[in-house]
Amino acid sequence: MNTMKKIGFIGLGTMGQPMAANLLRKGYSLSVYNRTTEKTAELVSQGATAAETPADAAKDADVLITMLSNDTAIRQTFYDPKGIMEGIHPGMTVIDCSTISPHMSKTLQAELAELAVHFLDAPVTGSKPAAVNGTLLFMVGGNEEALSEHMDVFQAMGSRIVYMGPSGSGSYAKLAHNTMVGINAIGFIEGMALAAKANIDLAKFYEIVMAGAASSKQADLKGSKILNRDFETQFSMQLMHKDLRLASQLTDQLQVTAPLLGLAKNIYEMGLSKGLGELDLSAIVQCYEEWMDKTIESRKREDNQPESLLTTQDLNIERRRSVRVPMNIRLLLSVYQWEQEGAFSGQNIEGTLYDLSDSGLQVTSTFPLAQDMFIVIHFPQEAQLPPITARIIRIVSENGLFRYGCMLSGLPPYTRIKLEEYIQQKLQETGKNEQT
Repeated sequence: MNTMKKIGFIGLGTMGQPMAANLLRKGYSLSVYNRTTEKTAELVSQGATAAETPADAAKDADVLITMLSNDTAIRQTFYDPKGIMEGIHPGMTVIDCSTISPHMSKTLQAELAELAVHFLDAPVTGSKPAAVNGTLLFMVGGNEEALSEHMDVFQAMGSRIVYMGPSGSGSYAKLAHNTMVGINAIGFIEGMALAAKANIDLAKFYEIVMAGAASSKQADLKGSKILNRDFETQFSMQLMHKDLRLASQLTDQLQVTAPLLGLAKNIYEMGLSKGLGELDLSAIVQCYEEWMDKTIESRKREDNQPESLLTTQDLNIERRRSVRVPMNIRLLLSVYQWEQEGAFSGQNIEGTLYDLSDSGLQVTSTFPLAQDMFIVIHFPQEAQLPPITARIIRIVSENGLFRYGCMLSGLPPYTRIKLEEYIQQKLQETGKNEQT
């Protein structure tokens, strides 16, 4: 191993911090930079040097490693004043471990090649535990000779290094990989939700999952976190959503049909709208818990026997099912469209509360909406109800009028009771009016 190499490291987040620490432990000279400077303190105490700017981290480095969140962060770190481009020098190698678009990877490779600098797109898989243990898998695109020259640097941080091909190949591989990760995690959680709603012992069910055909890496990584309500970040929900957005853009470019990717992206989008973005991606289970009004967790009584999972009262309106009573309660519906990270656009449309269903409400509107779209339902002021989020799960069209079956989500018990009381009141008023 060539311990005389000087390494610059930019981006000390959940993954970058332990990766840089492993380089220090292997004896490399390390200069570190992070926009939030306090994150450099621990590494400095271990022997690293704190760089004041990205340019400073790059200027004396034989190898510069970046581990940043997205294309925007990469673009700013490279091109802003005192950015990496001001510290670049011929003969060095830049290794980008971020998950970014293949287009960005190939753009950087082409520009740096003109300056006699090698660029390797080398995203990782393994999440935080693997970063800490130095067992990450790197999928590398770019110049193979540059990879061979710095294999020792990769081996200080990971246990498997796979050369994927020309520039951008690593980024392509990572987006395809994380598409599978995001979908697998949702599939595991949906199965756990079904088991929870059926009131079976979740700890025992999880044993079945791990021993059977449903077993997966996501089940292994996220099962105990979900059952123990531990949402400390291994890989954040907002980063997973970002990767699925990039993958979705890629499917458009490559003209690949990917319906499961679209559904998974929408579900993580819902998690972001609930403020769960900085938690581990397993926190998406909280959306499922609200949709079914039940907690997915493993509980023990004092006698160490499994305790049935806690549930709140289901929405139970007594009404004449033999004779449908249309409610015709006027509603305002907010329809949101995700534009980019942290940004939504939306519009308000008129609707009517038509009926109750087992999973939530039926709403009518003349405005066409899509299945699996999330809407926010605003009731009349007299109801004294907060806005309620719902997912459209079925659509019936009749003579230009759309009837939407809406599954309620984010509905705490108090709001559920208030909704029940309000609808019961409106039904009674309707009955009185019919009698008169």
